[in-house]
Amino acid sequence: MARKSGKKYNAASKLVESKLYHVAEAVSLVQKIKFTKFDETLEVHMRLGVDPKHADQMVRGTVVLPNGLGKTKIVLVIASGDKIQEALDAGADFAGGEEMVTKIQSENWLAYDAVIATPDMMRSVGKLGKVLGPRGLMPNPKTGTVTNDVKTAINETKAGKVEFRVDKTGVIHAPLGKLSFEHGKLVENAASLIGAVLKAKPAAAKGKYVKSATICSTMGPGVPLDTTEMNAAKVAV
Repeated sequence: MARKSGKKYNAASKLVESKLYHVAEAVSLVQKIKFTKFDETLEVHMRLGVDPKHADQMVRGTVVLPNGLGKTKIVLVIASGDKIQEALDAGADFAGGEEMVTKIQSENWLAYDAVIATPDMMRSVGKLGKVLGPRGLMPNPKTGTVTNDVKTAINETKAGKVEFRVDKTGVIHAPLGKLSFEHGKLVENAASLIGAVLKAKPAAAKGKYVKSATICSTMGPGVPLDTTEMNAAKVAV
């Protein structure tokens, strides 16, 4: 990922050696070279050997990070009948039916981090594709966000469920937690996310699956990862 250069950024970059790192040492280095005053997010970026233009090479999935993200997501549930109260009882920040769809359409309302919908509401929710789709908020059965089990969906989302999806350039970008987390917890989160991406390898993908991978903080330089074991369907920590 390109970052705006500055004296502190350049100084941090010089501490990244010209080699490939295992996950644990990469996380340690990113925590060491942090130079901002705010608590940055640790990120992983994986360039995959797939062509997302082909449906059978799309890589998409979810994983509940064992140590969360350090931020509780604001959840909107679009449902009907008793499911609305069930969602509120389960911890949804907002829950409603058609009025929520109307609010999003008329006000371009986006005061939430995740949207869950019950199957019976998808005809209406489908109208929101242009608003929710580009922001990665559109409910989808494949990611568990279209379901009648709203309680489980809310609990997983609040616990730190991360959705990953390869972009049009073949790259997956995903958060791993806050830099202030204990080193071991960030390593566990990274291993879980990378492992989920490896398991999501499509059968149609040929050749090297993980072409390259990098770990970095929100504002810091990238630390390149050794993808040798990743391509053997293992995570080298």
